[in-house]
Order: sequence, then structure tokens, then C-alpha cells
Amino acid sequence: MTGPRPKDDLRNRPLRVVGFVATRPADAERGPMVRMNPEDARTRLLVAGELAWVYGPRRHELAEVRLDESLARGDVSLRDIVGVAPSELVRVIKPDLDDRGAAGRARFV
Repeated sequence: MTGPRPKDDLRNRPLRVVGFVATRPADAERGPMVRMNPEDARTRLLVAGELAWVYGPRRHELAEVRLDESLARGDVSLRDIVGVAPSELVRVIKPDLDDRGAAGRARFV
């Protein structure tokens, strides 16, 4: 049985949005992406190219993770994430692919 996470859990600390890129349909690289410091990614158990949940103040979305050593710890740069603006706080969380929720569980009567 798992309880609530401690308040100082490094995997759930908020990150500040320092950059935002909105692409156009003609752009070669498009789609949701989060660039973050490799140390921040490591504490969240994320690797480059993996998908992660980006929880913003208004909604959440899956985005590709890219590592960028030029970003300071605690900062992220986002591409094509709706509902987030620079200087806001977001949480980047590794998806729990082992838990399928109530809908994915077999029902035994």
C-alpha cells in the first residue's frame, strides 16, 4: 500500500517555464516537447526521447522530453503545449504505465 508522497519529493517539484515555442504547420519539427536540464530529468527518472506528462495551471499534456544543459536547474522550455505561458510553473511527471486504472482491470465475479 502506498501513501501520499512526502512534500520534499524531488520527482514532483514545480519547474518554471522560461521559454515557449509555437510552431507552424510548415515547420519540420512540431508537436509537444519539453526541454529540461539533465539533472531535473534524472531526478524524475526521465530520459531523452521519452514521453512525460506536463501539468500546467489549466491543463495537462503528454510531451517528448529533450535534455538541454544550457537550461538552469528548475527551468524548462516548452514547445506546442497549450495552456502554459512563460514564467508559470509546471510539473513534469513520468507516466505510470503499470497502472491501467479501473477501466483496464479484469473484473471477476
